[in-house]
Amino acid sequence: MVKEMLSRTRIRRKLRFARTRLREWRMIAKGLLSTGHPILAHIIPMRRCNLSCAYCNEYDDHSKPVPVDQMYRRIDRLASFGTTIVTVSGGEPLLHPDLDPIIQRIRQDGMIAGLITNGYLLTAERIERLNRAGLEHLQISIDNVLPDDISKKSLKVLDQKLQLLARHAIFQVNINSVLGSGVKNPEDALVVARRALELGFTSTVGIIHDGNGQLRPLRPREMEIWEEIMSMGKRSFSRFNQFQHNIARGKPNDWRCRAGSRYLYICENGLAHYCSQQRGYPGIPLEQYSVEHRRREYHTRKACAPRCTVSCVQQVAMIDNWRAPQTLKPVAAPAAEPEPLVQLAGVGLREES
Repeated sequence: MVKEMLSRTRIRRKLRFARTRLREWRMIAKGLLSTGHPILAHIIPMRRCNLSCAYCNEYDDHSKPVPVDQMYRRIDRLASFGTTIVTVSGGEPLLHPDLDPIIQRIRQDGMIAGLITNGYLLTAERIERLNRAGLEHLQISIDNVLPDDISKKSLKVLDQKLQLLARHAIFQVNINSVLGSGVKNPEDALVVARRALELGFTSTVGIIHDGNGQLRPLRPREMEIWEEIMSMGKRSFSRFNQFQHNIARGKPNDWRCRAGSRYLYICENGLAHYCSQQRGYPGIPLEQYSVEHRRREYHTRKACAPRCTVSCVQQVAMIDNWRAPQTLKPVAAPAAEPEPLVQLAGVGLREES
């Protein structure tokens, strides 16, 4: 019975993957033909999280969920820009009571729907609901094999959740392991990556960055582990560039960051930012964010770019790195967040995916 269920799940997963991959190739073609639309947007439906990882500056412990009608307006606004992919993040998005209709709205607007979660709240029933909502990509970052004082997102705690995903999820699942400052045992990343591949998921590895999203080079053993994980399994879009290898070696990158244009980060207050590590720039309400804003940011050189480790922004920029030199300087001043987020000083933060 279990084998039959697994077989059916794999078939359904392959079918959805084939449809999603076709849409992704269309996304690349559209991105090459036109520079006027965002390729990827991260949107935050709530900032509260059920965990309190010491490295993270992207959560609080009290915020209420954004009302679903406001989320619909923001998603529709992103769709009006021609946005291709919308990834729901947090905080912990599974805490939002209306996450399923939020994902459905993304799909109804013709965009690819992704989700970044810590995985703690996943159950078989919850996974089936995500299937029905039309989710296409899900990512979980696992920081260690055993929980410690830095992070509770351990393989020991989450392995049962991964098994549920293997049995029930028809969307693509990526497991991200981490290396860098704050990781006590770098060998854990290998264990996590091998387990992900064993369960039929894709595996990536991220490098923890500092509080400004900036570079911290890997030590020799971490570098060896990095190379081994990068060589494991199928190649993914995130591995087709020298960017990550330079990060691992502590080298700056020469690239054209298109944040604020091709990539948007929409916080829980409905403001458009460069990314999670540059909140406040430009800090303009999404409903007021115009074609002119996006066009200017497309041509604006960002001072934080050379040592940035926010890989999803760089992946998006790959489509445009060969064209449109950036000649403008940022003009926006930081816009303060209404509520301070939980942040522990002196502890590294993770790479976005």
